Amino acid sequence: MTLNLSIAKISDRDEKLSIVREVLADLSEWFGIPEAVEEYIKEAGNLPLWAAKVGENNAGFVTLRESSKDCGEIHCMGVKKLWHRQRVGTLLMNALIKEAKNKYEYLQVKTLDEGQCEYYDRTIRFYRNCGFRKLEVFPTLWSETNPCLIMIMKIG
Repeated sequence: MTLNLSIAKISDRDEKLSIVREVLADLSEWFGIPEAVEEYIKEAGNLPLWAAKVGENNAGFVTLRESSKDCGEIHCMGVKKLWHRQRVGTLLMNALIKEAKNKYEYLQVKTLDEGQCEYYDRTIRFYRNCGFRKLEVFPTLWSETNPCLIMIMKIG
């Protein structure tokens, strides 16, 4: 199947909020805490955001924030379930990395550690396939039942 897929950096704040809200609504297995979802949406309005569209339909997004002068961080990423395993996430990541490598030497992402949830185990495999590697697990950063895995990638 050939997708009419486009990736674009979005600058309009309201459009960013709308895209993030729509995509995260489709991903309750990953984003099931309403307060956290609202925080991701709110923060996305002020961050660089790349969006994937298939035709006129929003398929996914990724946002970038700075964790230090040397390291950017994947703030939030989501691809609607219909478009999983269709290269949408990979193309979003490639667009973000292309720009991030002009400013940062490293990129990091925080996610739930392996073995906690099948959905997040798939997320970790996706990040590994993109080139991220495990750096460290913080067992209680988020909570005792949600150990935080930090993955990094050298991009610069």
